[in-house]
Amino acid sequence: MDSKKKISLDDIFNDDDFGLLDKVEKTSNEKTADQRLIDSFEEINAFVDKNGREPNKSSMSEYGLLARLKNIRENEQQKISLKPYDRHNLLGQVEIPKASIDDILNDDEFGLLETGSDLSIFKYKHISKEDEREKADFVAQRKPLKEDEFKPYEAMFQKVHQEIKEGKRQIKPFHNIEKNLHVGDFYLLDGIMLYLKETSLKNVTLTGESIERVDGRTFTIFENGTYSNMLFRSLGKQIQKSGKLITNTHEGINNELYVNAGMVMEEDIKTGWIYVLKSKSTHPSISGIKNLFKIGFSSTPLDERIKNAKNEATYLFADVTKVVSFAIYNRNADMLEQLLHRFFAETCLNVDIEIIQGKRTTPREWFVVPLEVIEEAIQLILNERIIHYKYDVENRIIVEK
Repeated sequence: MDSKKKISLDDIFNDDDFGLLDKVEKTSNEKTADQRLIDSFEEINAFVDKNGREPNKSSMSEYGLLARLKNIRENEQQKISLKPYDRHNLLGQVEIPKASIDDILNDDEFGLLETGSDLSIFKYKHISKEDEREKADFVAQRKPLKEDEFKPYEAMFQKVHQEIKEGKRQIKPFHNIEKNLHVGDFYLLDGIMLYLKETSLKNVTLTGESIERVDGRTFTIFENGTYSNMLFRSLGKQIQKSGKLITNTHEGINNELYVNAGMVMEEDIKTGWIYVLKSKSTHPSISGIKNLFKIGFSSTPLDERIKNAKNEATYLFADVTKVVSFAIYNRNADMLEQLLHRFFAETCLNVDIEIIQGKRTTPREWFVVPLEVIEEAIQLILNERIIHYKYDVENRIIVEK
């Protein structure tokens, strides 16, 4: 008779000194739509926690929370989803539907309850072909920089981190590749800061399309000591998907505006227009204001940009008159817009008005300042002298600091 003790499955599972059989939950940084809805509602909860009341119309920040709460209250499905988190009873009585057996059986999104001989689960549907993966790896491949080569960039990254901490720079969403992706600027991608050092851009026609876009290789340096030569638009799309832009400092914006100011060369690329518009609105809160102008930036021809003005809040839901526009080359247009907005910040129109059919708007690019003063400010920017001047709101003139 065999005297050896037989080992059971329980013995095997219990003899797991290294935790190899422990279940590890997978985590993901990507939020689902439901989680974003919950986070949005939690902001309202946090406001009530702090203030002991619901948000109202006393300020724009509160008005935004109030509008969000109103939309949730009008959406039964969202109320059902959020009721478990409604610790202040902001949503009132919510009828939670009970799921029947039929509901459970019919809600088989992945076909787990289906029978048959379908073996598609063993087929790889969502994995790129080998040549496609190799191409993607080439585009996004990062290589290490030598220590002495990376040293000056390491100091730059440290300085940017400090400037973010001091409030000199901000981290903001990245939306438009043409407008927001520039040589010499810093960005975040998957939590890692990067510096776009160089690009070799040219106009290219997209495969199967007649549209021309700017693209080309980049030289991108990452704060972990690596670099990449990924395509300009590929880099932009990656930042759009899982990154942020880091704003420039005021000094950096000014210095960038002065590079080759007024000098347009054959290889330069027109990036847009800075424009000044006047509203045709008949609303009493608008039509009665003298010297009211919109100062803005457009990456598309101005006529195309404003053709639908009467349906857009940024144009006060009214048609506009073109007053003056300036074509800007390379990358200065959006920065010029920022500098002008900052220069005339004290004159920014600050009203919350109902325009038409219950639509409300709080304009932020409209300024009460004489046209000749706006043109003077633009000239001061182009001749590099604006840092020595400021706008005197009371006398409506530009004066030396």
